Amino acid sequence: MTVDREALQASWNRTRGHLDAAREHLTGLPDIDLSATLEFLQHNELGLAFDCLIDLGDDLDLPLSFWQHLDRAARGMHLYSEALHKPHRTAADLCRRHLAAATEQE
Repeated sequence: MTVDREALQASWNRTRGHLDAAREHLTGLPDIDLSATLEFLQHNELGLAFDCLIDLGDDLDLPLSFWQHLDRAARGMHLYSEALHKPHRTAADLCRRHLAAATEQE
């Protein structure tokens, strides 16, 4: 199987852009430590950065756009299809719940 490295890099860049956009919603909020998220992003650990952002945003009243960016990142990483094979709740499940709730509020 041949991997199209340019397409893969473009996909990573799009996902990274969504994660960065979501992270911006948390920048400057009190009691929010983004150091782990930034470290994961610096090492191209996009899935771990996604998990951190979900964890940080879970108890906050964040705008729909925060959850939309995380939803797009999850789709880019195929996290929803992977979640079907895991018996426990995943960060992708939390993202879907928050996205649905934020959409209802808009």
